[in-house]
Amino acid sequence: MVTNDTIGPRGRRSNRRFRERGGVSVYPATFEYFAPTSVDEALDTLERFGDEAKVLAGGQSLIPLMKLRIAAPSALVDIGRIDGLDALEERDGRLEIGALVTHADCEKSDLLRGRYGVLGATAPLVSDPIVRNRGTVCGSVAHADPQGDWGSALLALGAEVVAQGPDGERAIPLEDFCSGPFMTALEPAEIVTSIRTADPGPRAGGTYLKLERKVGDFATVGVAVHVSLDNGTIGRAGIALTGVGPTNVKATAAEDALAGAAPDDDAIAEAARLAAEAAQPLDDVRGSAEYKRNVVRVYTERGLRTAIAAAQS
Repeated sequence: MVTNDTIGPRGRRSNRRFRERGGVSVYPATFEYFAPTSVDEALDTLERFGDEAKVLAGGQSLIPLMKLRIAAPSALVDIGRIDGLDALEERDGRLEIGALVTHADCEKSDLLRGRYGVLGATAPLVSDPIVRNRGTVCGSVAHADPQGDWGSALLALGAEVVAQGPDGERAIPLEDFCSGPFMTALEPAEIVTSIRTADPGPRAGGTYLKLERKVGDFATVGVAVHVSLDNGTIGRAGIALTGVGPTNVKATAAEDALAGAAPDDDAIAEAARLAAEAAQPLDDVRGSAEYKRNVVRVYTERGLRTAIAAAQS
């Protein structure tokens, strides 16, 4: 049992005085802490607490919310001691990213180059080194922040989320996983155990471009691009956008326009135009909606040129 008693009387008094002056608490509400050593044990705990429990992997999204009391779960289920959830590998014709694979693991991985270049390009642009060392890819996707970088990169690759619950395992296409800002298709007693994507083929490439006000900031605009070539034409294209909609936005019309097309200037320009149309940005302190749409267009064009060159090399 973890309680606020662990901060000591001086900390409690300081926190109380701060709140009396109109501040916001920086200590989480009381919760119970569990550290299961198997997925089944974790699922049993989640079933017991239902909506009142949260899964903890890297904690880089959840812990700040708890400190501000935006989230106040009754129980934390820490899956960090469960063996077998840290795999980053190709298996049975698919790339698999386990629930405990960190952003830094992806940043260092030689596997996420070339065919999976959109993932390799995304990893070093996620937040800052402290977050990348602790935060996990699956945790970021499960958090469902519309400004999350991994959501776009994995959408561009056509990935799926693997969730395990009391009734067994199920695979959820990523485009169906996020139903709104910070909302997903996960049931209360389910755990994301991995994210996987099919092998895109030998002639494939991709990248991720991100406009941020400073290093480590959330994206003002992000564009993830992936291309697979087939006999000199574009066999499949994936384009997804960050920060310009209530979820990561899949630019379906732009993808469809590229399928079967020659990888030339006209096709790239048309896809970039359609991607900008798919964006749903808002005017805010980061820029006008018109400005953000133009960034989407420019980044899509740049990204496609980079992805096509990588696939052709």
